[in-house]
Amino acid sequence: MRAALAAVICLCALAVVEAAKVKARAEPDPTFDFSTVHTFAWDADGGDVKMARTPTDDPAALKQRIDPLIRKYVDAELAKKKITPATSGTPDVQLHYYVLVTIGENSQYLGQFLPSVPYWGLPPFGAATTSLNIVTQGALVLDALLPGKVGDRHVVWRGVAQSTVEDGDSDQVREERLQKAAAELIKRFPQTKPKK
Repeated sequence: MRAALAAVICLCALAVVEAAKVKARAEPDPTFDFSTVHTFAWDADGGDVKMARTPTDDPAALKQRIDPLIRKYVDAELAKKKITPATSGTPDVQLHYYVLVTIGENSQYLGQFLPSVPYWGLPPFGAATTSLNIVTQGALVLDALLPGKVGDRHVVWRGVAQSTVEDGDSDQVREERLQKAAAELIKRFPQTKPKK
């Protein structure tokens, strides 16, 4: 009995860890020479926060809280790649972030994974939702742009990190998730010449 209870607890803990996982991907410009990137600077406003959960969401308050954290963690990860803040002149790239907070859902219905009945092409019973999970999803999008006029700049790299966000998460948990998102994004920032 105790072994079964321990197994259930371990599975629940694993499910919580998996739910909080950060998924990241990046898209570099294949024609850009990333080996030339040694310095960076943040855009004047740093980034934008967009929230689409409730009418009472306050993107300005969220930005005020997370802007310094995003900059701190991205700066630290870039330093590991020997890419440093520009102290004078024009930086090699400018950084701009977007934080998107939305609602997502995952549902399953009875018979979802069964093949249709070959004679009629219909499932053997009517589809009915048996599982519905509504979650808050957060995404950190980081752009590396070539310096220039705001309307003329070219995005040479975009990274996207996504995770679920629980309303009951502590500030420490949220900060750790931001740190992991920054690490996963910058890990995907190339430092190579374009392929020919």
